[in-house]
Amino acid sequence: MKMTTEKTRPEGLAAIDREMARQHADAIASFEAATDMATKAAASLKRTGRLLLIGMGGSHAVNRAVEPLYRAAGIDAIALPLSEQLGQPLSLDGRTIFVTSQSGESAEVLRWFDETSGNSEAFGLTLEGSSFLARTAPSLVGAGGTELAFAATRSLTVSFALHLAIFAALGQDPARALAVLRAPETIDIGPALSALADVATVVTSGRRLQGVAEALALGLTELSRRPCFSLEGGQLRHGPMEMLGPSIGVVLFRGNDATASLVTAMAVSAVETGAPVIIFDGSQEAPVAGCVTLRFKPEAGLAAIFQMLPVAQLLMIAFADERVENAGTPVRTTKITRSE
Repeated sequence: MKMTTEKTRPEGLAAIDREMARQHADAIASFEAATDMATKAAASLKRTGRLLLIGMGGSHAVNRAVEPLYRAAGIDAIALPLSEQLGQPLSLDGRTIFVTSQSGESAEVLRWFDETSGNSEAFGLTLEGSSFLARTAPSLVGAGGTELAFAATRSLTVSFALHLAIFAALGQDPARALAVLRAPETIDIGPALSALADVATVVTSGRRLQGVAEALALGLTELSRRPCFSLEGGQLRHGPMEMLGPSIGVVLFRGNDATASLVTAMAVSAVETGAPVIIFDGSQEAPVAGCVTLRFKPEAGLAAIFQMLPVAQLLMIAFADERVENAGTPVRTTKITRSE
């Protein structure tokens, strides 16, 4: 009789599972609790009309995802890695600054406040209310406390909810985004996982949803220890498509916005290379032949992000679990990066 042994869930992934299980509830609680500070942050944005979003790792991916949303709201927004701002700084004059750090303790955060003495228009976004960041700057604090698992999951969703509170304070209707958080869709990732079964690595890409693509690439790299990376759709088109072929998986993000047709065109081109192509699709465009399409309700902005992000997280975890014995347990880095 043939014996089958079931693989034990690695502790690192079990820790991520626990974070993800409460991310929607924590995001809703974060949105509701952030009203007062979000009003102050929105007032600053109305005063300055200019926004600098700085953070590292997953926090920078969040910043990249909301950067186009602030621009659409009439704010001159730019997202930079905090390390870049330290090394070759943009002028802070006349800008609102959002410093994002889920731990509030990253080395770059400490040095930035030490070197700039803060800024009267600087706000923190963090998960830890007792952190250096929360003590040093007026901060929007996410619910649920510090994220304990290695790869960012809950911290991303909660950070997006804090931004949702700011957009609501700017006068935008949060109803559609909140509806997604209250009733997330269940999407079967099986076909996508199967399509990526034989790839060596993955490249992710989007247009207006590029920040979500970057968050997924970071998580894939951290968990699978493969050099997965992200290129904005136009940048992928300008030369790097040379790498595409059957051993390179492509994951595209298509929202219900004006850039959807460009993502469609990229999907068509990527399929022609023989690369397995996955589309996270929240658009109203037709499916692309040869792609695995994960279909969501048509949404844009934060509603689209809230729809796609948890499903992307499931895919990155499953992808890593098939390739790494102890996925979710870092071997070269730590959860809170305290060195530069």
